[in-house]
Amino acid sequence: MSEYRGSTREQALDIINLHRLEDDARQNMEVGPFGYLREGAEDEYTLKQNLKAWETKRIIPRVLRNLDTQDTRTSLLGIDISMPIIQAPVAAQKLAHVDGENATARAVADVGSIFTLSAYGSTLISEAHEIAPEAPQFFQLYMSKHDDFNKYILEKARENKVKAIVLTADAPLNGYREDDIINKFVFPFPLSNLADYAAQSAQSEVGSNAGTSLTDIYAGAKQALEPGDIAKIKEFSGGLPVLVKGVQCAEDAMIAIGAGADGVWVSNHGGRQLDGGPGSFEMLGEVAEAVAKQVPIVFDSGIRRGSHVFKAIANGADVVAIGRPVLYGLNLGGRQGVESVYNHLNKELKIIMQLAGTPNIEAIKKAKLV
Repeated sequence: MSEYRGSTREQALDIINLHRLEDDARQNMEVGPFGYLREGAEDEYTLKQNLKAWETKRIIPRVLRNLDTQDTRTSLLGIDISMPIIQAPVAAQKLAHVDGENATARAVADVGSIFTLSAYGSTLISEAHEIAPEAPQFFQLYMSKHDDFNKYILEKARENKVKAIVLTADAPLNGYREDDIINKFVFPFPLSNLADYAAQSAQSEVGSNAGTSLTDIYAGAKQALEPGDIAKIKEFSGGLPVLVKGVQCAEDAMIAIGAGADGVWVSNHGGRQLDGGPGSFEMLGEVAEAVAKQVPIVFDSGIRRGSHVFKAIANGADVVAIGRPVLYGLNLGGRQGVESVYNHLNKELKIIMQLAGTPNIEAIKKAKLV
């Protein structure tokens, strides 16, 4: 297999809007890697619905509010951040750029937010920590069938000062994604944390070599996830907070909280798992009403505009997370490109805040949508 090299660009981006970045990145990437990063499941109904769902709620303009500044600072799990926009976990970011997650982690630290490293990342937990040792980071876990791996990787997370564990619960197997089939996509490099475990344990762990498909990697994932796994993760990680990602209904939110979850992450995996489901934003209000501020709510899937950030927070989220736009910014501009994505989205949010008469994030949470 010939060596794969992602983009080497390093530049700030002059962004018109985040939607346009997708076409620009398409022109700058090989077909297989781009397809893997962009695609949704099956007919991509849910992927498209994530964007259409924003049309179901509208922001009321407010006037005469004696307002000329907007403060986007907030906090999550006691961590102060500069904006209510954090990094969603995304696997194998070296597909987009040679610096991969290291560039993203540094950029997210520089804008004052939280980076989340995927268990299927192309950077070790220790490397992500070393690139931004002063910044808060989360670690996302695809729980394995093998507790030896779960213990190993969660101990690594604790050793490297991770602030919380994000349990992805909506991906016990790979959604049916046709771009990968058409392109015969396999990962052109090892997934670092899986390869590290294989080397340290002298075991053959799926995904530890280049040329591995996502189906092969998921063969090692635990399909029979259950509420008790939350306590197990806390035990293996030395008591780190656990956020359950992939919640799309009130019932599952309450099960997660009842099992000890410290946060609920409303997400449909960017439309990459179950096709035919609602847009993620359509379910946020129901989940937020049930959670009733018992734990914080993170929201992702479909964030492309400052108005989307505003609507998500006004509809019950504490913060939002972004995935694909960051990858496109990474591909087109490296670390600086990622910073440009965050700064542009926050700029749009501040404009919406001014026009909606909301000086800060707490005011957005009290804003009325119709």
